[in-house]
Amino acid sequence: MSETIDDLKDAEKEKLETDHGDRHSNRGNVTGGLVLITIGVIFLLSQITGFHINNWWALFIMIPAVFKLNEAWQGYQSNGRFTDETRNALFGGLMLATVAGFFLFNIGWNLFWPLVLIMIGLGALLNGRS
Repeated sequence: MSETIDDLKDAEKEKLETDHGDRHSNRGNVTGGLVLITIGVIFLLSQITGFHINNWWALFIMIPAVFKLNEAWQGYQSNGRFTDETRNALFGGLMLATVAGFFLFNIGWNLFWPLVLIMIGLGALLNGRS
């Protein structure tokens, strides 16, 4: 009887690991697709309406930022808490998004360091919470 239960447990673990891997690769595809669609819409609006972003190349800094933020969100959803990996992905995504935002909106770099200190402080709070 215990052999049957152990076999069922092993089969269930294998199934969960297989399903989790499939879902993870699909999330990356969805995120990548959404990023490309967003950039395409911005470029299309630029051509149709005359709306221009001076530092359009900074949008490409947002691509890894979006992937990192998505990774943090998915990690939080799957674990129900902030793990080290989730916190690192969140911090990296926020840093990249902040840098891209500074370039996109021509914000003075004198505001960058206070924001970095705030993000580091938030990271320390999240580390103390786990």
